[in-house]
Amino acid sequence: MSAAAVEEPFEQPTLLETAELISTQFAGHRVEILGGQITVTPPPDGQHGDSLTSISIPLLVAGLHGETTRLIQGIGLWLPGGPSDFAVPDMSIVDADYADHLIERNCYDPVIFRLVLEVTSSNHLIDLKIKPLLYAEAGVPAYVIVDRKNLKVMVLTEPRDGEYRVHAVHHPGQSFTLPESIGAAVTLSVDDVLIAKK
Repeated sequence: MSAAAVEEPFEQPTLLETAELISTQFAGHRVEILGGQITVTPPPDGQHGDSLTSISIPLLVAGLHGETTRLIQGIGLWLPGGPSDFAVPDMSIVDADYADHLIERNCYDPVIFRLVLEVTSSNHLIDLKIKPLLYAEAGVPAYVIVDRKNLKVMVLTEPRDGEYRVHAVHHPGQSFTLPESIGAAVTLSVDDVLIAKK
């Protein structure tokens, strides 16, 4: 009489484990978990990075990378909507003591974020439709979208009940001022930050 093989139960990886595996297999891609769904964005083009540099310069000149606040690209933001949700904004202004607010997997408590900014690329619908709800739910005071496809810049403020109450839209030829809650008064030109559409 032969003994039957005992099968070990197969454990499914968690969303976080799956996201980590994807990020190791697709170098340069941005992996996020938004609303319980893994999203993978290919590396952006050069104009995307050029736009971020054009935005960074006046923010640095205004002293936003100093003792009170830090200007950081690609810092993880832990989202309260799901047990493993996180986003990686293109650029953020955070409290200088952000390192004290690490939650897990290189993601930080939303309480330290003063502003998040996305420059649209191939994932523009995520930046325009999904992330405003998630960032508002997390209580991030300001969300700036540099919409290269539609040639405009949106500044969303006053998050309440999972949405931004104020939507200011700015077009080429105009300037816009970021909310002073970021730590300084900064005015930017739409033309300077759009760089090129994609």
